Amino acid sequence: MHSGNGDTRSPRRLAGRLIALLGGPARARVIAILAGVLALNSANAGTIGAVANQLENDLHINHGELGLLSGVSAGVGALISLPVGVLADRTIRVRVLVVTIAIWSASMLAAGLATSYLSLLLAQIALGAALAAAGPAVASLVGDLFPPTERARAYGWILSGELLGAGFGLLVGGDVAAALSWRYAFFLLALASLGLAAAVWRWMPEPRRGGTSWIPHDAPTIPLAGNDQPPAGDEPATGDHGDGRVTAIIGQAGITPVDTRVLRQPARELPLWRSVWYLLSIPTNRILIFASAVGYFFFAGLRTFVVIFIQRQFHISQTVLSGLVPIVGLGALTGVILGGRLTDTALRHGAIAARVTAPAIGFGAASLLFAPGLLSSTLWIAIPLFTAGAAALASANPPLDAARLDIVPGGLWGRAESVRTVLRLVAEAAAPPTFGFIADTLGGGTNRAAGLRDAFLIMLIPLLVNGALSLATRRTYPADVATAARCDR
Repeated sequence: MHSGNGDTRSPRRLAGRLIALLGGPARARVIAILAGVLALNSANAGTIGAVANQLENDLHINHGELGLLSGVSAGVGALISLPVGVLADRTIRVRVLVVTIAIWSASMLAAGLATSYLSLLLAQIALGAALAAAGPAVASLVGDLFPPTERARAYGWILSGELLGAGFGLLVGGDVAAALSWRYAFFLLALASLGLAAAVWRWMPEPRRGGTSWIPHDAPTIPLAGNDQPPAGDEPATGDHGDGRVTAIIGQAGITPVDTRVLRQPARELPLWRSVWYLLSIPTNRILIFASAVGYFFFAGLRTFVVIFIQRQFHISQTVLSGLVPIVGLGALTGVILGGRLTDTALRHGAIAARVTAPAIGFGAASLLFAPGLLSSTLWIAIPLFTAGAAALASANPPLDAARLDIVPGGLWGRAESVRTVLRLVAEAAAPPTFGFIADTLGGGTNRAAGLRDAFLIMLIPLLVNGALSLATRRTYPADVATAARCDR
């Protein structure tokens, strides 16, 4: 009897601790929903990689064509990202998410029903058009739901959805494809998308803009406006670009705004072309956009070809691979959570540039850890290196995303994410074909594992350079934060 009660209480106790760790019931619900959005966003790409062998055999395609299949949705998303960013800044973001997730579901269903490479490619094009809406809407919602000094930590939990989704696609998608068919992997994602759309509509009300909807710690409910609240009724900005502590730290260091970039009109009223010009005029933003794109470029190539590479390099089965993926995934998950948590702590202790220094360290460490793992011929040496490398690479994203919100006026958060998304999606679209082409060129014949290894090694070079470039923002970040704060007054 005692054991039974203990077994019943243990899951509840674990759930309670997790909710407390996330900041209370209201924060936990929001984080879970937004993480779910990013999870399904990346699960499709993970599934493409997981069923790569089946697709190549069934549809008679090579690495380059597989890379195009994975990259085309990102390319289409890049084309429509900017208009979607305007929607995120001026319309009800929750409705945008619900509609686009429903389109994801239809596109994934079409992918599962595809009878040729062309029909599967067309389904991926439709999917790309829908996926482009997720990033700007999520970024804008995070800015209006979490205080500035806690955004990197919140982003760490939310971005864990990307990793869980990619892992779900690689692990579950691969197992489903092996047991049934690659088609059922897409059917499963289509069903999950419908459930997510319902959850977003039911439990994710639209927040007011300008800092009046931040969720307090341990809050049971969210102080929001509701899904029917028109965006024109938003409250004025707080005038402090946050909870006061970020700008206070900047102010105590004697950092002043850049007067030539202080906006003379409400940021959300800027036309699209002028807002894009303004966003690209922010020095820190330009470098962070580039840094993010390079990181996602490598990640896109990795998630597309890692299954094929590991299986061919180390000659292991799908069953063994299924046991290894969670190990590497746990490393990445640890990195993304700690990356946000530690940088927020450092910022609160006065480390002004923590949010731009941490990504530089993460990118550099990732490149130095992946290289020996790729060169190793022993699986049990390579896996710990891949796990540590994944943790370092993942740790860069939460502080990067939080830093972009710091340096941009609140009325431009959606468009800022769209500008970033354009280059990110171009990078994600280019990465799989590029990796595939290099692998086919260098591997040739029967030595296809060596071709993939060499492709990964070559692409580690820009990742290492990216870490050095990120350090350059230490000089510009404080002034850009102060300028954004002045714009929001």
